[in-house]
This record gives sequence, C-alpha cells and structure tokens, in this order.
Amino acid sequence: MDYIRPLIEKYPTLTPIRLQLDAAYRMLEKCFESGGKLLIGGNGGSAADSEHIVGELMKSFVKKREIPPTFSSKLKTADSVRGTKLAVSLQGALPAIAITGHTGLTTAFANDVDPLMVYAQQVYGYGNAGDVLLAISTSGNAENLMYAAVTAKAKGMRIIALTGKDGGKLARISDVAVIVPEHETYEIQELHLPIYHALCLQLEDHFFS
Repeated sequence: MDYIRPLIEKYPTLTPIRLQLDAAYRMLEKCFESGGKLLIGGNGGSAADSEHIVGELMKSFVKKREIPPTFSSKLKTADSVRGTKLAVSLQGALPAIAITGHTGLTTAFANDVDPLMVYAQQVYGYGNAGDVLLAISTSGNAENLMYAAVTAKAKGMRIIALTGKDGGKLARISDVAVIVPEHETYEIQELHLPIYHALCLQLEDHFFS
C-alpha cells in the first residue's frame, strides 16, 4: 500500500517533495531487505522523534507481526514454558537504533573526548556498509549530526536528512534530503511526524503483510 499518497493528500504542502519521500522509502526498504539497520539521531524534539521512530519499527505499529515459525520452534526448544510464551508475544522487528540515548556511553565520550562527536562515535561503532543514517534536524545544520554523517559516509552507509528551511549542510551531504517547506521550528516538526509515520507504515506493510 502507498502511504505517501494519502500523506500528501492530507498535507498538500508536501507535494513538491513527493520524489524525495519516495526515494527515502526505497532507500529504507533496500536497507532492511539487505539485512541492514537504521541509525537515527537528532536534538531536542528531533531526539524524541528518533526514539519515536524506533518504537514504530522495532515492534508492531498497526499490523500484527508474527515471528517466523522456525524461530518459534527454536524458542520452544530452548525452554518449553518461557519459549511458548515468547513465541506468541515477540513481534517482528525492523532493526533501528536511536543514537540519542545510551547515557553511560554518551556522557563518557562527551567528557573524555568531544560532545559534538558523540553521535559519530555511535555511527562508527554500530554502522556498517549498507546501513542508513537518518539525521533529523529542523535547520539541517546540527554540527553533531554533520560529524555523524561524515562518519556514515566513510563507513559506506547511506544518509537521509529530514530537515526544513533550506536543508542546511545536512542536505548537501545526504543521499536523500527530505526538506519540508516550512521555516519555523515547530511547523517543521509538525510535518516531520506524519512523514516518518507514513514511511514506517509503508515499511510495515511491505515487510509484514
């Protein structure tokens, strides 16, 4: 199902970026089909959005996501009681990590090295070629995300920027820049949420129909 079309019907101001939305979706679909993962980062409200996206991808969103029967059998073999309960409770997941958390790691690196490179350190540690970095910044100029993007590029990852205004520096380094046509931070954020909801819905429909 195409969730981007109804998104644009509801928010016609997004019509000029339809191609970028489609490209971002295809990049994410290819990443997950290849066994890759998504790393997501942002600051302030965009940090909260990063965690929100992980919640939509790592568990059921609107569809039931049963785990494969082969893994259900392995769970029951490992423990007949707990495995049986796990088999009906676990949900299909698309691997996503918010690089906004991990307090012990981030505070240690910020204190010992450089706070601006905390996200880059996680991209270096978690990221592999074929993975995707989703950098969310209303201005597109968050320096900690720029360091993360440079690291992602060096690792052979793909980069999606979710921004506003003129896209900033992140738009220029990214493979796909989704630049919502607003300039006030809160108005940009109000469009970011339905955009990533549509992308997550379409991914769920593709992988768990």
